[in-house]
Amino acid sequence: MVREVSVGIQDFAKLRENELFYIDKTSFIREWWDSHDDVTLITRPRRFGKTLNMSMLNYFFSNQYAGRSDLFEGLTIWKDEKFRKLQGTYPVLFLSFAGVKQDTYEKTRNVINELISNLYDEHAYLLEWEKFTERNRTFYEKVNPDMDDATASLSLNRLCEWMYQYYGKKCIVILDEYDTPLQEAYIKGFWDELVTYTRALFNNTFKTNPSMERGIMTGITRVSKESIFSDLNNLHVVTTTSDIYATAFGFTEEEVFTAMDTQGISDSERDKVKFWYDGFTFGTVTDIYNPWSVTMYLDEKAFGGHWANTSGNGLVGKLIREGDKDIKEEFEKLLVGESIEAEIDEQIIFNQLDTNHSAIWSLLLASGYLKVLAHESYEDVYERSGSRPRYTLALTNMEVSLMFQGMISDWFDKDRSFNEFVKSMFAGDVRGMNHYMNRIALNTFSYFDAGKKPSQESEPEKFYHGFVLGLLVDQAKDYVVKSNRESGFGRYDVVMEPKNVKDVAVIMEFKVLDDYDGEKELADTAGNALIQIEQKQYAADLKARGVSTILEYGFAFEGKKCLVAKK
Repeated sequence: MVREVSVGIQDFAKLRENELFYIDKTSFIREWWDSHDDVTLITRPRRFGKTLNMSMLNYFFSNQYAGRSDLFEGLTIWKDEKFRKLQGTYPVLFLSFAGVKQDTYEKTRNVINELISNLYDEHAYLLEWEKFTERNRTFYEKVNPDMDDATASLSLNRLCEWMYQYYGKKCIVILDEYDTPLQEAYIKGFWDELVTYTRALFNNTFKTNPSMERGIMTGITRVSKESIFSDLNNLHVVTTTSDIYATAFGFTEEEVFTAMDTQGISDSERDKVKFWYDGFTFGTVTDIYNPWSVTMYLDEKAFGGHWANTSGNGLVGKLIREGDKDIKEEFEKLLVGESIEAEIDEQIIFNQLDTNHSAIWSLLLASGYLKVLAHESYEDVYERSGSRPRYTLALTNMEVSLMFQGMISDWFDKDRSFNEFVKSMFAGDVRGMNHYMNRIALNTFSYFDAGKKPSQESEPEKFYHGFVLGLLVDQAKDYVVKSNRESGFGRYDVVMEPKNVKDVAVIMEFKVLDDYDGEKELADTAGNALIQIEQKQYAADLKARGVSTILEYGFAFEGKKCLVAKK
């Protein structure tokens, strides 16, 4: 039966009551409950159905929805008599941090306190309970958006205690998108303050809480135990590399193709949908599709960057833009469809993201921007005396690739200098190149956090490799842009190899003015760059391919100043 597709609804009851399109994920209820884990943390990329599944758990277990069998009739979970008897039998605290995206610690703290205060308002009936003591009432009234940290840290623990006493059953605590405010705190610079607050809140809620039956959290990342879960030794962490719950979040290929059939979409579209939205792997289960994008496609019947172009890419863009030359070099490979190898540590340590490559690639994998092609076993790690398994990684799918291309284009779209520079370069106009390159360097050096001295070798290269990423994206239609590859007797910085041998090719060598080479001014450095192109025979491969027109440029940098010379 064709069902109306509604995009963005994350309330389980609303979908079911209005008989809207829904892929049955209620087997997750059984799988989670039968695991008997005390506290579960499940990490999945954003918009992968985490909030909808947590809403589903709330409607299933909460005694506020006792008798709502209509929400589950006809679904997998309702076939099991044991679970039919469980529906609506537990007090539940359901909290979501998905919208906590403030730019200061105080605002973030106040919003979280507001969410907790709203929970207290929902259970204000406790104030009328005859067994509710004056001491309880005093604490209850202290819970408000301006409450002190000590009160906030105990607030959910106390509410569980009172509900346990009131209902005679321990609470289920659901916390959705626990790490959203933590990611914002890292980007905006108040990480340490928020960690102190959340560590106390989480430990009192999920660890020292005898009134809790079960706890479950969702998020994008597994924030390191040392950061916020230092006392939670009862935590079962399920990441994207875990086999458990592998099909509970996201759509399987069978579910996608069945949905397409149901919605009357031709089988001929299957390969296109796979090309755009497949590519995610959870545990050993491959061919997991992005649910947000598939739902958008089913609604609009059009392909596009539905998921990748939604909000949430700020941290990823910052890490790539400001990353060192190694990060940018690896990203160059990813953009042209190659794979990279990286060690993965699923315990994300946010304060290491500026320096630890493993942390960056781990975050990109957890966030859904990379997919796993292969990985080592821990036996392999032991044999090579390593510390973490190596993963072979690639961009997830076409949607993700286009998102990154758009992100990089935006870096250079602040003015027209980049495009004008490219035009001058192909025309052999060195004067124009110098004019526009200096404008680009002036505007973007600080943006890429580039250094000013030759001794800071990695810093100028941040700009250089960012610049190469711009060329990769801007000229992908007509050119293969190669960076720091072998040719002749050495390695060049950039070669733009035309797909049509009749078009012009470009070789660029980048150098920073260095007194040790006897360079007194930028002209000396640019001249040495040209000499290096000639001595290392960087044009050898191009000539072998039959390219006849080859332009060679030497680039010299000193701080934000640049000089381009042509052979």
